[in-house]
Parts: sequence; structure tokens; C-alpha cells
Amino acid sequence: MSLDPSPSASSQPTPLINVESLRSTLNDLLDHLPTLQHGELIAQALGLIIRMSGDEIDRLDWKILNASLQDMERAFTVFYPYRHVRKIAIFGSARIKPDTEEYQLAKEFAQCVTQQGYMVITGAGGGIMEAGNEGAGADKSFGLNIQLPFEQGANQFIQGDPKLIPFKYFFTRKVFFLKESDALALFPGGFGTQDEAFECLTLTQTGKSAPVPLVLIDKPGGRYWDDWAEYIDKQLMKRGLISADDPSLYTITDDLDVAIAAISSFYQVYHSSRYVGGQLVLRLKTELSDEAIAELNDRFKDILVTGKIERTKPLAQEAQDETYQLPRLIMHFNQRDLGKLYQLIAAINMLGNPPPEVYAHPERK
Repeated sequence: MSLDPSPSASSQPTPLINVESLRSTLNDLLDHLPTLQHGELIAQALGLIIRMSGDEIDRLDWKILNASLQDMERAFTVFYPYRHVRKIAIFGSARIKPDTEEYQLAKEFAQCVTQQGYMVITGAGGGIMEAGNEGAGADKSFGLNIQLPFEQGANQFIQGDPKLIPFKYFFTRKVFFLKESDALALFPGGFGTQDEAFECLTLTQTGKSAPVPLVLIDKPGGRYWDDWAEYIDKQLMKRGLISADDPSLYTITDDLDVAIAAISSFYQVYHSSRYVGGQLVLRLKTELSDEAIAELNDRFKDILVTGKIERTKPLAQEAQDETYQLPRLIMHFNQRDLGKLYQLIAAINMLGNPPPEVYAHPERK
């Protein structure tokens, strides 16, 4: 499989580089690095490019690097103004027609969540993706489009919108689906949908992705995800290939109210999380009582490597974090029992008392 971003690139002339202009820009950047907010990270990125320039790598490798960075630059720029709004990624088949129950269900789901204040991210194609963009409307939609030989032109409900982002590569596109999404909703689909489901579960199960609600939605009475769950139970669970608590990572339903509640309730008290020095920090929207923390320690002590679940002030590594003012819990999580971590988050949401505005605006972050 070729990753050449432009099959005809070898026949195109190489553009001339204005070396003096580039030198002036780089010198100006280097002069200001010490005062830039993220100067240290920018310096590391520049150092990486310099090291690579001295390595023996192919022209195609440089083209892949350039195309990947261009993908990322576009996406970073588009998403940045919306960084404080929670977003829900909708996945499903591009082949599902508008007159089907699945299409109408995905459209209604997108309408409901955007009315609550969420935004929607789709792959910008047809079928379930089109239903998501139609239900959300262009103002509340993002489209992460990738050009394929078939099925993947941008649908009419996101075409031409500035939040339609073109990607050359699946892997860069997938990075932004997972980076930007605060919840994942999957409707019936083919290999691509199954790939998204399993990759999301893999990244969550291994701790490479932050915990987010994952809802698997089918039409009323449909068995698409129930049959999938039977396979998971028979071939993975019973063979000991996954943990007994891993089904806590997802919710299967044919009821939109259940699906939407699974997302909104996830963020009632829990806000977000990150690892700092091997410890897991959970940011909350409100403090938990001593009794609630004692209950968490009693119920979830088996997922701790050492110590207890405790309150903490923001750590030094979080000094530039926009969540700096939020209450926190800290723990030595074993980074293995992710299903039980989801159960812990559910318990936090049940034991805490979110401020009134949280009920009205769970989509804010």
C-alpha cells in the first residue's frame, strides 16, 4: 500500500524555495522562542526536523511528513475556536439510504444532542455521516473528509462549510476524531465502522485515549450491536482475551433517550483526566464529600497500585492547564482495569452533587 500523497508528484516541478525569507522567519522565531507560551515544545519540534534532515530517509518519507503536518495544521486551526464545546463523533455506514430507519435515527440523534449544546463530528460522507450533518445542521457540524475512489465525496449538508476539513491520510483523520470527540456514537456499518469501534475500544482499554462515553445505537428492535456483543462475549470474554469489566466501556441501546443520557450523565461531575508522573488525575466539576471519597476507596481499592484515592491541588505540571481551578482526585491507577475506571467515573457522577448549571450545560468544557 502506497502512502505517496500525490501519485503524479514525480512529474511535477519542485517549487523554488525562498531561502532568505525562510532564514528571516526562522531567525525571528528563534529570537522569540523564550517568550512564547509553548516555546519549549516548538523548539523540540524544530530540533526533530533538523535531526531528520541529517538522516538518510527517502523523498517519499519527507512527502508523507509534509502531508501529515498539513493535515494537522488544517485541523488544529479549524477546531481551536471550538475547544470549549464538547463534541460527539458519529460513525456508521456510508451506504445507508435516507429512507431507512437507521438514517432517520442518526439524524434525530444529531438533532437532539445539538439542541443540548453539543457539536457533531462526522466523516462528511453519505449514509449515517450525512444523517449526522443533516440533523446537526452545518453550524453545529464538523466534517472530516477523506478522498476515496468511491462513496466519500462530502455530503450536501457540510459541503462548502469552513468546518469541512480535507484529510489525505486515514491515520491523521483518526487522530482528530479521537482527540476532539468527548463521546462516540456508532450506528450500524461495515468494515470501517467496525474498525472505528474496535480502535476506540483498544485505545481506551490500553489508556491511550482519555475515557469518553461510547454508545452503540441500533434501530428499535435491531440486533446489529446485540449480535456484535454476543461475539464479544463468546469469543473474547469466555476465552479470557478481555477483562470481565470491559463491557463497561460501552453502552448498547436502541433507545435514543438512553444513548443521550449515557453521554450527558458521564460529564455530570466528572470533567476530564490526565496522567501526571504515573498518577491519574481526575478533574471534577464539584468537590466530593469525605463520605463519597471513602466509598470510592472501599469499592475501587482493587484498581490501585498503592495508596488511596485522595483530593489534590493542581499539580505543578498542570500550571498552564485551563482546568486549573477545578477540584481534583489523584490515584495510583493500575492502568489495566479500564472497565472498572469507567465504573469509578459512573460512581463519581452518582455520588457528587453537580452545580445546577451542569445539568443544563454538560456540553461545556
